[in-house]
Amino acid sequence: MSLPDSLTVYAPASMGNVGVGFDLLGAALAPIDGSLLGDTVTITHADAGVHLQQQGVWAHKLPDSPQQNIVFQCAEFFLQRFAVKGGVSLILSKNLPVGSGLGSSASSVVAALFALNEFFGKPCSPQQLLALMGEFEGRISGSVHYDNVAPCYLGGMQLMLDLPQRICEPIPAFEQWYWVVAYPGISLSTAKMRALMPTQYERPVVIDFGRNLSAFVHASYRQDEALAIAVLKDVLAEPYRAPAIPGYEQARAALAELGMMTTGISGSGPTLFSICRDLPTAELAKDWLEQHYLTETGGFSHICRLDNLGARVLPQGQY
Repeated sequence: MSLPDSLTVYAPASMGNVGVGFDLLGAALAPIDGSLLGDTVTITHADAGVHLQQQGVWAHKLPDSPQQNIVFQCAEFFLQRFAVKGGVSLILSKNLPVGSGLGSSASSVVAALFALNEFFGKPCSPQQLLALMGEFEGRISGSVHYDNVAPCYLGGMQLMLDLPQRICEPIPAFEQWYWVVAYPGISLSTAKMRALMPTQYERPVVIDFGRNLSAFVHASYRQDEALAIAVLKDVLAEPYRAPAIPGYEQARAALAELGMMTTGISGSGPTLFSICRDLPTAELAKDWLEQHYLTETGGFSHICRLDNLGARVLPQGQY
């Protein structure tokens, strides 16, 4: 089998938790304007070792030393693990802000490992590759959880099982929904946002969490929109994280008045997501968020559907 001279992989942004499913639910995002919201990695052959170039609008937020970049570490591990002869040159285009709640580190990890696996003839099975993605993303976030890497890699909405050989399974999406996402321009550490949450919960809260998540999954299979919206609420993280995200609670109230069906925190924030089923309402929400929620340079808002493709090799010229 002949191997390619070069290829470029795109890995989409993702929402961890999706509100109702803390650490257990995730979804990939695709802006409806056709733009690519996610990182890319381009890979070519090199004589020896790993060579990494960092570019893109958020490259200035990455470590100055390429050796400290998770993409470099993925490549170094991959070459050693599979006894690859020669080396690789990688170009990371960092298009997602760090600490945004959009799966920034997951996007880099997924793009890197997917590209390496494709480039060297797929030595890893999909489940093996996903396990590696979780391990490397966990080095940044502080613990292994798949709610960003799984949808980023596989696309759609994914429910985490974390069973041997069955890390996750897709669940049906509501294809009519528009997901408006807004990143205000500030960064929040995932580890610090996790530290805001209690170490123990009262029994009624745990029961509510289980009820809401199971009802949401049930509603997804039944395509019962009213039930899905009624239970799409976060009882574990949002009560503790919302006050730490400037303007979030005001935005949630304003979006409800505009007709959005529900609003939640994407991952650990500060990005929020808000759902509706018609484009005019989504556009109103996007306009409001751009005027009131985007407070710093680099903030942005997109109207999205779910990205059902996940990570993929881009045709030459698309990047």
